[in-house]
Amino acid sequence: MKKFILSVAALSMALAASAQETPASVKVGGFIRTYAHIDTKDMISGRGDLFSYIPLEAQSDNGNTYHLTAMTSRLWVNADGYRFGNMTASAKIEADFYNGVTGVTGTANLRLRQAFVNLGFENSKGEKIGSLKVGQAWHPMAADMPDVLSLNTGAPFGAFSRTPLVQWDSPVSDNLSLTGAAIWQMQYTSCGPDGGSANYLKNGGIPEIYLGLNYTGANTLFRLGYDFLSIKPYVGGKRVNSSLVFAYAQYKKGLFSAKAKTTYGQNGSHLNLTGGYAVTGGTTKEDFEYTPSTSSSTWLSLSYGKKWQGVLFAGYLHNFGVNKTLAGDYWFCSNSRNNVKNVWRLTPTVFRNIGKLTLGAECELTNAQYGVLQADGTVGGDLKNVLNTRLQLMLKFTF
Repeated sequence: MKKFILSVAALSMALAASAQETPASVKVGGFIRTYAHIDTKDMISGRGDLFSYIPLEAQSDNGNTYHLTAMTSRLWVNADGYRFGNMTASAKIEADFYNGVTGVTGTANLRLRQAFVNLGFENSKGEKIGSLKVGQAWHPMAADMPDVLSLNTGAPFGAFSRTPLVQWDSPVSDNLSLTGAAIWQMQYTSCGPDGGSANYLKNGGIPEIYLGLNYTGANTLFRLGYDFLSIKPYVGGKRVNSSLVFAYAQYKKGLFSAKAKTTYGQNGSHLNLTGGYAVTGGTTKEDFEYTPSTSSSTWLSLSYGKKWQGVLFAGYLHNFGVNKTLAGDYWFCSNSRNNVKNVWRLTPTVFRNIGKLTLGAECELTNAQYGVLQADGTVGGDLKNVLNTRLQLMLKFTF
């Protein structure tokens, strides 16, 4: 056995010594981006009120609210073209200033968006056999987004998360590939008794798992994906298991682009989707029984143009609740409320692209239908619609 290990080590060293190395090219870039917006209603939203979700049920008497900020300005460093024998490597590190602000007050701080290495592997014939991505990157369910101006990029109608992961992509044919990933949580986390936290996944002891099938054609892209999450709200307690499935389709030809995504499943709070879970039995933290809520969300994005670009976005989500008798707390994602029955959004956008300069104007109409949380975890009773109109302008210079 010892001789075998030494032989393998000697062979590996010999192959490494004979491999050709090509250095990477490094490029630094970024953009300065300023948003200005005005809302007709108070919104559930992220820092600086930029990342809008849905209008609040209980409205203040402030009337229209407005905001102006450049804190989503971004810096990145890309390294591409590195090769060592049959292995290629690329890397990205990216940051912006969307941190350190509470509500609309505070000082924007530099924060990590992405930091990953992507390794590509080829066989002796130069054929690709797979690629490995390791680091902080877009969640596989959130990688495909609509073309809207808004920072929310369609959330909560579509998944939105950058997260630590180990992801393997393997080609099956010229058009088909498989994706598998083991995922941790950092900025975008599951909800629970202590608010949003990665501790629930840590308590569970196993990573979030993603499996996907991808088809790439001349003008088309299709994806099917499955995501499994197992968390423990309390150390030593029982698990909450939940699953999400999605389908994505994209068509691009010339100046026209059409994209659509639909997602169905449970407890999507860690992906900025609507969802959570409720206590349905037990008397102590150790024996609490849980049931995740179920929801569906769908969006469509149509885009045409280059110098002048028009975009139309439409989204709809529905909260089906837990459909079991509630026996305790009901933890729901912070971007919504557990008494929301459904939400729709319609967003027309116009961009003017002038070289490295982009100007944008957008009208985001978002309507949330509120009801009464029933004993069985569904939403009913007297339903009330709350509609917000957000008018938004953007100026971005890319360098």
